[in-house]
This record gives sequence, C-alpha cells and structure tokens, in this order.
Amino acid sequence: MSDELSVACARALHVVTNDGRTLRAGRASLYILQHTGWGWFARLLSWPPFVWFVELGYFIVARNRRFFGKFLFRKE
Repeated sequence: MSDELSVACARALHVVTNDGRTLRAGRASLYILQHTGWGWFARLLSWPPFVWFVELGYFIVARNRRFFGKFLFRKE
C-alpha cells in the first residue's frame, strides 16, 4: 500500500466493487448497507438530496471520530 493510499484510507472508508469502481465515505457506507440486508434503505438514501446528507454526516463523524468514539464505544 502506498503512503498516499494509506492516508486516504485513514480518512474515509473505501470499497472497491467487482466491476472496479472505487467508492469512498458515505457512498461506500451505502454500498455496504445495500449488501448486508438494508438494500431498500440504502437505495432510498442514494437519491438526492438524501445522499448529500449521508455524505455530510459521514464527513462530520469522520472528522470527529474521537468525540463520537467516547459515546458510542464505551466499555461497561
């Protein structure tokens, strides 16, 4: 893995599809949702303007991972 790719993967989720497309961030999350039993929901969120909010939400959470990690992944 190149240094550039390593930095890109640290910033956002990446998915390489069977046909060679590379999806990143919110669209990669939607692709994963679609292939794990949430297809109807992922298709709905793939339409504009919903996909814009998915990308914005991904951007906010990705830039604040430590903050969200404190609340979402706490040990009991």
